[in-house]
Amino acid sequence: MIAYLNCFSGISGDMFLGALVDAGVPLEELKRRLSCLPVRSYELKASKVKRAGIAATKVDVVLQRSAVSGQRSAKKWNDIKKIIRSSKLSDEIKQKGLHIFKRLFEAEAKAHGEKMQNVHLHELGAVDCIVDIFGTLIGLDILKIDTLYSSSLNVGSGAVKTEHGLLPVPAPATACLLKGLPVYSSDIMFELTTPTGAVLISSLAKGFGSIPAMKILKTGSGAGNKDFKGQPNVLTMMIGERSVVSGQRSEERVTIIETNIDDMNPQVYGYVMKKLFKAGALDAFLTQIIMKKSRPGIKLTVLCNESDRDRLIEIILSETTSIGVRFYQAERKILQREMRSVNTKYGNVNIKISQLENKRKKTSVEYEDCRKIAEKYNIPLLEVMNTLKL
Repeated sequence: MIAYLNCFSGISGDMFLGALVDAGVPLEELKRRLSCLPVRSYELKASKVKRAGIAATKVDVVLQRSAVSGQRSAKKWNDIKKIIRSSKLSDEIKQKGLHIFKRLFEAEAKAHGEKMQNVHLHELGAVDCIVDIFGTLIGLDILKIDTLYSSSLNVGSGAVKTEHGLLPVPAPATACLLKGLPVYSSDIMFELTTPTGAVLISSLAKGFGSIPAMKILKTGSGAGNKDFKGQPNVLTMMIGERSVVSGQRSEERVTIIETNIDDMNPQVYGYVMKKLFKAGALDAFLTQIIMKKSRPGIKLTVLCNESDRDRLIEIILSETTSIGVRFYQAERKILQREMRSVNTKYGNVNIKISQLENKRKKTSVEYEDCRKIAEKYNIPLLEVMNTLKL
């Protein structure tokens, strides 16, 4: 499933969470899975509201007065790490949450000229921020959304009141998190895109721009705190399946990471590639090269979204003998693709359909399905692939 967020009125953690609940995430299921975090003394509430005449769901994290003092002070990076790592959430959601919070703390540290370990999330509130971020990750998982796209981001204008005094909109930390993304400022004197919203969308979205080719199955609207005249303070979400539109191609920006290696056991490459793909790499490949002093070597190349860059670089530097990488951004165009299941004499098999500009279609049978059939029926893989060739 894919989803598209229209951030014409900005984005915040509670707006994102509200859109997911409005789109069908059961509130009780969300509460149950959030209880896997060792965070208590809060209540999650959802209500139907209207913003400039548009119906939406408002989700609030209500802190209770009896909040444990230890949880109140859990606002530093080390405190957050302990909470996440000691939770009973899945490893995948834990890793995503750690990555998002690390980026948030790094942005706050840079904005205020402090060391990351000393930063306190004053403006966000520890419990509120944890629930918004992990509630969003859980909601995406419940709705089985594996790819997220977004419009350009409206950041608002004016100033926002913080513990550090009045700061311009977007706040310095928000601007840091939105580096490289398409933003604009409307005449609404309000902070429309918050640090939590900025770190979520910049960490999770795979592309920014117009609506991707899709078949819409569900929609949702998450409400913000204010009710502006003339513009709904809502975040809208469309959820559906990829579809192929005749002659349409997708254009997007990707980050390319490269490193040259000439002193590593070749057996390690397979392990590293697997970890890179699991961590979000769009593609990864190896190229034989001749390095200085005419030594043969390998160039490892990884394509990824900008939001995944640092995590993938960390894997490369820790899992290989590389002592440095280079990275840069590039544009790419890809054909719109669709997966379909077809019935064959071997059972259901997935095929990939790509649409060409001249309205011709490219079709190919998924290799993994062919491999499983060959192993199940003990017949040559080539025979299966030739039989199922479309």
